[in-house]
Amino acid sequence: MTSEPTRPGVVKPSVRALVVDDEPSIAELVSMALRYEGREVRSAGDGLSAVRTAREFRPDIVVLDIMLPDFDGLEVLRRMRGDLPDLPVLFLTAKDAVEDRIAGLTAGGDDYVTKPFSIEEVMLRLRAMLRRTGALTTTSGSQLVVGDLVLDEDTREVTRGGDDIHLTATQFELLRYLMRNPRRVLSKAQILDRVWNYDFGGQANIVELYISYLRKKIDVGRAPMIHTMRGAGYVLKPAT
Repeated sequence: MTSEPTRPGVVKPSVRALVVDDEPSIAELVSMALRYEGREVRSAGDGLSAVRTAREFRPDIVVLDIMLPDFDGLEVLRRMRGDLPDLPVLFLTAKDAVEDRIAGLTAGGDDYVTKPFSIEEVMLRLRAMLRRTGALTTTSGSQLVVGDLVLDEDTREVTRGGDDIHLTATQFELLRYLMRNPRRVLSKAQILDRVWNYDFGGQANIVELYISYLRKKIDVGRAPMIHTMRGAGYVLKPAT
């Protein structure tokens, strides 16, 4: 693990982080790095405490170990999302098999870091997640419109044909990238780099997973707008 991270840009003072890990040294390391970046931090060492703290603290982001002494992080995530459906979660665990990564992300996690880790890498990924939720201050955006699909970058509201579409932070960022590049074929590598802000260990199937999430919310029951260009990538264009 590396030394203290570089201080990032300005953050809103209300940003709250919850660190859940049963190893006190790891929980303290991550908590200290988050406090250095201006976050308000709480920590928990088991699943029950984590769920209780999340309900009281209402965090903006969670660093969550999968291996906990009472029940696993996937169950913690499920319970937290019952109260906070859009809560961004970074899994932090010793499990590094591809199937474990996919299981965590399929369960709703937004990112995944394995132990031993670089604290710089953890902070980089957390900053990217906070940017996707709008918790980091950014320049004002604008409204994106493709066909009957409308995305407001300021209010983070999405509608299609006037119907509200509820997206997680990562789904929103993926859709925004597609809508900023209408009719343009975007490769999995381009999407990984833009939406996740790093090379996801070659696991481009995370893009397929999140494209499928978007299709279920954007296209089901309607003329499709998200298309697969076999061997090339994905493209979003107005329905015909």
